[in-house]
Amino acid sequence: MNQQIYWHTTVKMPDDSNLTPIPEKVDVAIIGGGYTGLSAARTLAKRGVKVAVLEAETIGWGASSRNGGMTLTGLKVGMGTILKNYGRELAKELFQYSLDSVNTVEQIIKEENINCGFARYGHLLTANKPKHYDVLKDEVEFMAKEFNHNTKLVSPQDLKSEIGSDLYHGAMVDKVSGGLNPAQYVAGLAGATERAGAILCTRARVNRLRAARSGNRFVLETERGTLSAETVFVATSGYTGSVTKKLQRKIIPIGSFIIATEKLSDELAHELSPNNRMIFDFKHYLNYFRLWDNRMIFGGRAAFFPETQNTIKRSAEILQREMTQVYPQLKNTKVEYVWGGTLDFAFDKMTHTGEVDGIFYSLGYAGHGVAMATHSGKTMAEAILNGTVKDHPLAKFNFPNAPLGLYNGFPWFLPFAGAWHKILDWVE
Repeated sequence: MNQQIYWHTTVKMPDDSNLTPIPEKVDVAIIGGGYTGLSAARTLAKRGVKVAVLEAETIGWGASSRNGGMTLTGLKVGMGTILKNYGRELAKELFQYSLDSVNTVEQIIKEENINCGFARYGHLLTANKPKHYDVLKDEVEFMAKEFNHNTKLVSPQDLKSEIGSDLYHGAMVDKVSGGLNPAQYVAGLAGATERAGAILCTRARVNRLRAARSGNRFVLETERGTLSAETVFVATSGYTGSVTKKLQRKIIPIGSFIIATEKLSDELAHELSPNNRMIFDFKHYLNYFRLWDNRMIFGGRAAFFPETQNTIKRSAEILQREMTQVYPQLKNTKVEYVWGGTLDFAFDKMTHTGEVDGIFYSLGYAGHGVAMATHSGKTMAEAILNGTVKDHPLAKFNFPNAPLGLYNGFPWFLPFAGAWHKILDWVE
């Protein structure tokens, strides 16, 4: 199999063949050229703001073109827990924010005519054990009662109508979620952002960020030059580094890995996923998978550490084994591609927006970044312009540091976290 990002074979990704010069002065400098940064830049540029996106690699290089392409309702943390932790009013606001995030993706794709295969396929949450199905029963009732959001329970007897696997004990369907080709989407979003007037600077890693000696401005020293900006917005997700140390200490970079099979026959593809859902399971050490162009795209936290040649190779073996447990039909199917990316998790697994030392940010998507990052980039840009960042839904709760302060940005504890999640799955 190729250690190559399958999605990149389906579109011409933005490259660095024609480096845009670093401007000397802008209104807003955005660090990070993924969904968050591009969405924010597009929104600002459309309002007449002079904005530059500073990307360390090439536009869309990180998780934005490496993920499973799922635009999901909800947050990483269950809505029952969110209601308990933050109260009914904020919980409803946060859930609506997640619905709005999928709508924002759909709206941008339509407005900018981005050809990325977006559709409301719906997602399928599968029960790994009978007691998980009991939890899903309660979840369907809870979501209807508390959030007026209709989901559908799929009994074990009816599961073949949703997934060609005997591994699970029922499932829940949410038809509002969608899916797309993430590389085609981020490439299209980049084009739309440039057309709006934003300046996209690749190979422009920010090495130093400081307040200017005079005036209310910041100075950003990049690999290719220096610029000053009145406002800085950090959109670096799992690649948040020491330039913004306070934020780096709040974010855990976690590896997520994906394999893609050879093209399957129409009959086999339909058998595996009759309704082309975005599928993920109930486990702590979860798997997520879906079809694209008759290929099975199968991902998971096979290794918690971010991507390297070794973690990618090891993850390919683990994911292929997991895939054939779910789908024995794929035992002799060739896996053609394997790749990895780095997600950003906060210590509370929530997404956070806000301001620290005069610098704005949106971080911590925890695997929900396709929709949430797009929407957070847009809404944070609007909040920055309107002076309402403190009123942003994702800024209304605390952004925690590591327990006891035992974290400086290097995730030494990831092997223990991975082991702990496996233990939780075994206990359950």
